[in-house]
Amino acid sequence: MSTAKPSSSWMAQFKSGERVEVSSNDRGFRGSWYAGTVVRREAKNTNRYVVEYDQLYADESGEKLLQETLDWVQLRPPPPPPEKKVQFKVEDEVEAFYSDGWWEGAIIAEHSGGKFAVFLRGFDEEIVLEEKDLRLPVQWVKGKWEPRFEQVQREKENSNFSKEVMKFTQGMQVEVLTDEDGLKGAWFAATIIEPSGEDKYLIEYKTLRNDDDTEFLREVIRACNIRPCPPEIIVVDGFKVWDAVDAYYNEGWWVGVIAKVLINSNYEVNFIEYDEKTTFNLADLRPHQDWLNGKWVVP
Repeated sequence: MSTAKPSSSWMAQFKSGERVEVSSNDRGFRGSWYAGTVVRREAKNTNRYVVEYDQLYADESGEKLLQETLDWVQLRPPPPPPEKKVQFKVEDEVEAFYSDGWWEGAIIAEHSGGKFAVFLRGFDEEIVLEEKDLRLPVQWVKGKWEPRFEQVQREKENSNFSKEVMKFTQGMQVEVLTDEDGLKGAWFAATIIEPSGEDKYLIEYKTLRNDDDTEFLREVIRACNIRPCPPEIIVVDGFKVWDAVDAYYNEGWWVGVIAKVLINSNYEVNFIEYDEKTTFNLADLRPHQDWLNGKWVVP
């Protein structure tokens, strides 16, 4: 896959001194957002910007803040505050402020004193955070905020669905999210072998092999990284630019966005996790769906 930008006539414009959040493609920072300030546009006729971070430094002395020149697709305004106070609950998808940035995660337990145990996918670990260090994920798309997670949150508040972690049964066909380097953010087909401790399961992948290539790989996976296989959605008229999709690549399903519609039912897909794109045929794409609150949600 080669680095590229989504194809669209719309481009964000930022001014010197404007507050922004920055996404990074650097190893160890993918999936995070860091606060900063636009210093200037790199050149008059480009859409690249020099940004100074709030809490990242240029050297170990911590005396000079780090500045980087970034493409516009890596920037967004700070998300607006929610319209009303958010009542966080177990299983909520959140962004958690940790290690000076906002990281994707999911609440796995509630503690006393307004604290929550959060599983951070980028670190593959659980941490306990205060409510003030959590926020709902939102998306900045074509100059607008899409509060789809807030809508799901309100739907959860009116739902009678159990807040317990979903239980899986032996032999159940599922998809598994992995945090392994090079595979982060992809969902892989697997079979539940058996429970393995509290809220963990031994699974066997259907496409990934062990190091010796003698059998299919088996791993113990947290329940929060397992979901049922999504239902099939028949795509009649194809996809359009900015549609959220899953692309079948390297034996797994990768979350992306349609960047360009090509001929012969081919599409350029921009991968959200890595900000890279490649070309896929319609047969290797499916509409993206999120497994939230015990049901499938189409963004």
